[in-house]
Amino acid sequence: MSLRRGARDSGGVLSRSTLVWVAILVVVLVVIDILLVAFALSRTAPMNHGDPGPVPTFTSSPMPPESSSPTPGPTATSGAAGPLDAGRHLLSAVDASEAWRATSRSCSAGGANLEHTTDGGSSWKAVPLSTDVGAVLALRAGAGTLSVLVGVGNDCNPAVRTSIDGGVTWKAGAPGAAGAGIDSAGLLLSSGTVASPCSSPIDAFQGKYTTAVACDDEVQWRSGTHAWVRVPVTGVRSIADNGDAYTIALVGSAGCKGVAIASLPAVGVTAATRTAPVGCANEAANDDAVAVARSGQAVWLWAGSKVLISTDGGTSW
Repeated sequence: MSLRRGARDSGGVLSRSTLVWVAILVVVLVVIDILLVAFALSRTAPMNHGDPGPVPTFTSSPMPPESSSPTPGPTATSGAAGPLDAGRHLLSAVDASEAWRATSRSCSAGGANLEHTTDGGSSWKAVPLSTDVGAVLALRAGAGTLSVLVGVGNDCNPAVRTSIDGGVTWKAGAPGAAGAGIDSAGLLLSSGTVASPCSSPIDAFQGKYTTAVACDDEVQWRSGTHAWVRVPVTGVRSIADNGDAYTIALVGSAGCKGVAIASLPAVGVTAATRTAPVGCANEAANDDAVAVARSGQAVWLWAGSKVLISTDGGTSW
């Protein structure tokens, strides 16, 4: 009996001992955990570095605002700008006594002017233009009527104006009524603005079916809106209409120290088409702007400061 009771007592003592060691182990682990937590907190606590200094700031020069339009660099200018700024002569004849003339410049160059003669060029009368006109780009006169292609407003927009009372009053004219003009955008035709077939157009003429452009040492011709045809012509300066042919003014022609007059077909033109000599105006200056105009057999020539008239189609002056 006593042996069995002893066995139970021994098992009970061992159980209590085990519990004690477990409790000690738990306490040790708790202590270790507390120490680790304390150490971690000590690392994250704020340190005393003295009085705080000013918050640093950073400054830099401000970037310039981006412009809505880039700074302009060198730009190519149209070949027409040179002749226009220099003053291209415009001339239109009514008959052997009456004619109109103007100097064509760009609007930026200013100086739009228009003049009228009824005594064969012996005297010229200035004709006022509207205050919004900055340039005269083309003109065409007839019996009792005159049409001008002008640049108007701040943008120098092309507009046709027509007068039936000698320039006293003006009204809107039909497209093409003043003939072809030249500005920095190209050729101003009845159909609108088109690119010039050469880089430096000197003069332009537009008829009902054909257009001709005087360029340096060539005439560019086309029928309707077909391709341009290049015709070599040395020293061409101006073109006038003569029905199925053009009357053209030339400088630098052999045997003519002034301005030579020649004829060029106006229909069926090819690269092989050539001019036919007509006459020579020896008294005309050949180093300034030149303009030729025709009405029937009356041919007018404005070269430099002189205006000359031929009554036999340009043969004699």
